[in-house]
Amino acid sequence: MNESAEFFGLNLADLVALLAGVSALIAFFAVWSSGLVRLPMRHRLKSIEARREALKRGYLAPARRARPKRRAEGVALMRRIVERLRLLQSKETEKATKLLVQAGFRSRDAVVVYLFFKLMLPFVLAAASLLAVYGFGLLADAPVWRSLLPAAVTLVAFKAPDLYIRNAIAKRSEAIRMSLPDALDLLVICAEAGLTLDAALSRVNREMAASAPELADEFSLAAVEMGLLPERRQALLNLAERVPLDAMRAVITTLVQTERYGTPLAMALRVLAQEFRNQRLMKAEEKAARLPATMTVPLILFILPTL
Repeated sequence: MNESAEFFGLNLADLVALLAGVSALIAFFAVWSSGLVRLPMRHRLKSIEARREALKRGYLAPARRARPKRRAEGVALMRRIVERLRLLQSKETEKATKLLVQAGFRSRDAVVVYLFFKLMLPFVLAAASLLAVYGFGLLADAPVWRSLLPAAVTLVAFKAPDLYIRNAIAKRSEAIRMSLPDALDLLVICAEAGLTLDAALSRVNREMAASAPELADEFSLAAVEMGLLPERRQALLNLAERVPLDAMRAVITTLVQTERYGTPLAMALRVLAQEFRNQRLMKAEEKAARLPATMTVPLILFILPTL
């Protein structure tokens, strides 16, 4: 073969030298990459950290969600009024915040709205009742009720925010109490499958999000706090404060003991689930036993006179 033959403008010698250089470069990179120490868990840890931050933003700071412009302006106006009156610095604010959390209102603006309505609602309704009584002549034929109506309306307006919050707490607590035995059964299955407590709570959250959103929300927040707080025990205690139920306190006490002493989690949760089911059955039987006595008054007042 003629050494002076050209390929793409290169003679044979230059082409051989170029191929030898490329081969040496590829061999160098292969040896260098084989000597690197790879961390297979680095990508997994980054994804877990990103998921944890997303859950933290979603559950611990729900006020960052987008709101309509008018609503945002209204909340800003309420905040300015409350801060100008220094209501956020009072001792009642911590108590109100705790009650709002128990009712399911964890937004930073919830306490502002609550304090604003608790302050302004009595004045607004009192002025409206005075205008209706003395301006439009309401109850003109009943002077006693005419004088008592503004005072009664003011008292009801002053107690209305507290009654609303306590009613919301009662409804939420009852919903959690009814779904707690089923959640404990799922926790038993997750514990027997080898999942950790925070992973088990997250799994129960996913399974019960549609049937029991209140309990699923609390379990999800507890799982997030277990990954964020320095002590897992504090996350469980926070769950007990957010849910004012004796049954939930018993569950938290059991979980704290299993975390501290290493006792079997599945066995303790199975016993608690069976006990809660028995309590629910006993309450149903108690209501059924009270039914004849409860029906006596309607029977006498409405059915017997008709007969």
